[in-house]
Amino acid sequence: MARKKVQRKLDSWKSKEWFKIEAPVYLNRSIVGDTMASDAGKLIGRIVETTVGELTNDMSKNNTKIMLKIDNVVGDTAGTSLIGHELTTDYVRSIVKRQTSRIDANVDVRTRDGYVLRVKPACFTIKRARSSQMKAIRELMVIMVKKRASELNFEDFMQEAILGRLSANIYRHAKSIYPLRRVEIRKTEVKVTPAARAAPVVKAVPAAV
Repeated sequence: MARKKVQRKLDSWKSKEWFKIEAPVYLNRSIVGDTMASDAGKLIGRIVETTVGELTNDMSKNNTKIMLKIDNVVGDTAGTSLIGHELTTDYVRSIVKRQTSRIDANVDVRTRDGYVLRVKPACFTIKRARSSQMKAIRELMVIMVKKRASELNFEDFMQEAILGRLSANIYRHAKSIYPLRRVEIRKTEVKVTPAARAAPVVKAVPAAV
């Protein structure tokens, strides 16, 4: 009986095919890994996690995780769309120091091309700030993130958020309220995708003659 179960597992494994997982165009179509599936359609919706370091071959940027969702399959290549990013827990903990303040914000924004995102910026002060100063910095973060999202399409906004340009802009304005040590966009998450881009595509490979 055990031998039959092992045989069924082997047969199931043999029926699966390998697919390359490809990052979106604005992430240079980098191959982020491989996955197996018995049917290409079963890959649609699968979530894949990688890091900026793996995409850019810069290991110093492995503290930024990228979340991709498979939304189309062409041949043996599974295309993806970016659905968010997040800083690693260890990295965020390393920024937090004693006798300082961490100021978090949580804001929903809409990009120029209709994506709705949840963005979580965070400021880290040099010394402990007063509650009024923390409130002012938090309000400034929300205003700046909303404004920048309304000016940019999804791809450009995510690049600014992930590569640090958005946090650098917040830092320049917020440091006049209270001295800051660092500003980070801790997390982004796609909440609503425009319908025109939501339909998955699966194209089978023609059989070889």
